[in-house]
Amino acid sequence: MAAGLTVGDFSRATHLSVKTLRHYHQVGLLEPAAVNADTGYRYYSAGQIPTAQVIRRLRDLEMPVADVKAVLAAPDAPARNALIAAHLNRLEAELDQTRTAVESLRKLLQPPDGPAAIEHRSVPAAAAAAIGALVDRAEFWPGGRVPWANCGPPSAPRTCTPPGPAAGCSPASCCSRTAARPPCSSPCRAACAPSGGSRPW
Repeated sequence: MAAGLTVGDFSRATHLSVKTLRHYHQVGLLEPAAVNADTGYRYYSAGQIPTAQVIRRLRDLEMPVADVKAVLAAPDAPARNALIAAHLNRLEAELDQTRTAVESLRKLLQPPDGPAAIEHRSVPAAAAAAIGALVDRAEFWPGGRVPWANCGPPSAPRTCTPPGPAAGCSPASCCSRTAARPPCSSPCRAACAPSGGSRPW
């Protein structure tokens, strides 16, 4: 029979939507028997119906389009069967993964059989390696302004602006919470940490 089925008629005969037939034409899976050069209308032949049914069956079995094309182009039955068997193996592997996930989810929903086992172990001391380095303060506080961490209330943090010294700058005045902040010199800041033990510089 000459090509004479419109895409609508072919769609009803094969139970493939017009959109699906258009896609199969674009990817080269099922091309029309003829295409009108003026209108672009696609026409199929009755002889293409069995091929379309095979395609629909394989696609229903979740076979990718590329594999369907390979099955249709297989030179003989053994080659075709090998492609189908490969797809079957992939489905079985996915099924095993799904079953494993289902069992894990069921175990999450089940209450524990009993109290969790607790094991007490003593681990012997082991040597550990560490790396130390001297870091310049300017790398952390560019511009020379250093946070006065523990002096004064958090709402009014103080800063120490080097260099100094200035009159009245001493460990007591530098580190006191209540003393007015003077410009502090390096010796003053160095003396602060040992006195209180909690003034980071």
